[in-house]
Amino acid sequence: MLKKPKKAKKQIGYMPEGVPLYMDLTTKEFVTYMAEIKQVDKKTRKEQIEKVIQQTGLKDVEKKLIKNLSRGYKQRVSMAGALVGEPKILILDEPTVGLDPKQITEIRNLIKELGKTHTIILSSHILSEVSQICNKVIILNKGKIIAVDTPENLENKVIHNNSVYVTIEDPENKIKIIQEKIEDIKKVELVQENEDGTKQYVIESKEEIDLRKTIFAELAKENITIFEMKKADTTLEDAFMKLIEGGEK
Repeated sequence: MLKKPKKAKKQIGYMPEGVPLYMDLTTKEFVTYMAEIKQVDKKTRKEQIEKVIQQTGLKDVEKKLIKNLSRGYKQRVSMAGALVGEPKILILDEPTVGLDPKQITEIRNLIKELGKTHTIILSSHILSEVSQICNKVIILNKGKIIAVDTPENLENKVIHNNSVYVTIEDPENKIKIIQEKIEDIKKVELVQENEDGTKQYVIESKEEIDLRKTIFAELAKENITIFEMKKADTTLEDAFMKLIEGGEK
């Protein structure tokens, strides 16, 4: 970037947050304008513009003014502007902010498709989106990198295979007896009390073992009604929060 900035910038397509576009241009006029700014070869310019419009699903609105497009289509126009010139790297800043669920799905699918032929650097605070789209994650906290890994590995770092969530009806509070009966239980913690009288507990074992069968059998013996039982799930959000808290400490 420092030695050959023009050559480097030709390899980068940037889609800023908030889709800053020229609202009085049509879709095709804007993409053409971006191609001219990027000095795309005149011999292949028309062909490239057409390819990008097709690629981003803008063919039906290529003659419409950008100001008359939906937010989802404006995102696509911004992405088309980043794509024209065939850059090797695409930088997308919060590409799905402000979109409805259908538009979010469409943009995510487009990003996945583009990821097959481009290196994509995606900035997002929607961690479920990051999990679905990205194959490598960099977590920043206060300007410092605190983790670099795959979403799966980050999730596995905080996963609790030895924790089970149970929702039960237990008016006599017999759950304490269960803890005494099952030696492998490390702790039983109340998570929440529900309006229907049920309670949700998290039961953690001492070792990396699955206690569900044992818990089920012992609860049944004590006539404690089980409404739900499941192993603890871990998401990228859990990993993010744990890493952030660890970094601050």
